[in-house]
Amino acid sequence: MQAGILSRHLRAAPEPGIAMSTEKDYTPTDYSELSPDTLLNAIDSCGLQTDGRLLALNSYENRVYQAGIESEAPVIAKFYRPGRWTDAAILEEHAFALELANQELPVIAPIVIDGITLQRYQGYRFAMYPRQGGYWPELDTRQARQWIGRVIARMHALGAASRFRHRPELDIDSHGHQSRRFLLDQDFIPAHLDTAYRTLSDDLLNQITGIFASAGNISSIRIHGDCHAGNILWTDAGPHFVDLDDCRTGPAIQDIWMLISGERHEMQVQLADIVEGYQQFYDFDFRELRLIEPLRTLRVMHYAAWLARRWNDPAFPRAFPWFNTSRYWEEHILALREQAGLLNEAPLVL
Repeated sequence: MQAGILSRHLRAAPEPGIAMSTEKDYTPTDYSELSPDTLLNAIDSCGLQTDGRLLALNSYENRVYQAGIESEAPVIAKFYRPGRWTDAAILEEHAFALELANQELPVIAPIVIDGITLQRYQGYRFAMYPRQGGYWPELDTRQARQWIGRVIARMHALGAASRFRHRPELDIDSHGHQSRRFLLDQDFIPAHLDTAYRTLSDDLLNQITGIFASAGNISSIRIHGDCHAGNILWTDAGPHFVDLDDCRTGPAIQDIWMLISGERHEMQVQLADIVEGYQQFYDFDFRELRLIEPLRTLRVMHYAAWLARRWNDPAFPRAFPWFNTSRYWEEHILALREQAGLLNEAPLVL
């Protein structure tokens, strides 16, 4: 093994079109053949020497593991869900993460080995990352909220400087209409709730469409896309952002609203602090405040459809045994009704 190979992740981002290994074999349709031996052999195939230690980390969309490396720090290996992303879309994710890291933003980017970030082994696609310590941010102080606002603003300043060509856009169709259609077409909604769900979800999407239209021409930029506390690790050096697997084009507020919570007055205080830090590095479009509840509603709809789309993966019934029960769908409809009320309220103000 080459000494110091893990330090290569600090090199400049490779061109997206050439940053993938060229192994040619079948493409798996699921994770059924991703055994511990396969995992370790895949990592070894990249020139690293694993020491047999393997720890599964909390991830459902992909499979993520911490692997011990002889004489070096462990690495994190993310095995992409077969069939979810194209190679070009994954490479664009990698290039964006490396672009941010190369500008000294605290984003955990994939390790570059011999110019390659996206590896292949027995048909599985995977990437490796340096291990990053830290804990979930509490964001319970003004200083912490301003700090994270500054970092997000710097991410957005770079995100606005270019465009994604292969990553999707966060929009009403993908997160709302397609989610609704999948649940209805695949008969996930119980018969006694079908009419309630159809009418409520249709009304919500009409409301959301109207709110987006009233907001005007909101800019869509490259964003993290899934910027909740679970994807941020906090240390004495501040926040570190991980997992850009859902990075896409969308409104800047998408990377902010998931970091505020509580009663309305509490969210206004939290949001004001984040935006105050944000505006030190990037302009905040105050029209986007009216998109917070529409985006939250779309996330609620998309999350239910995500679980439904993955229900054939054996990991999902084990991890989410409460899903697809009558009680779950009753509570889901209740949550959507609460969102309907929130959509009628005035947006947060600063």
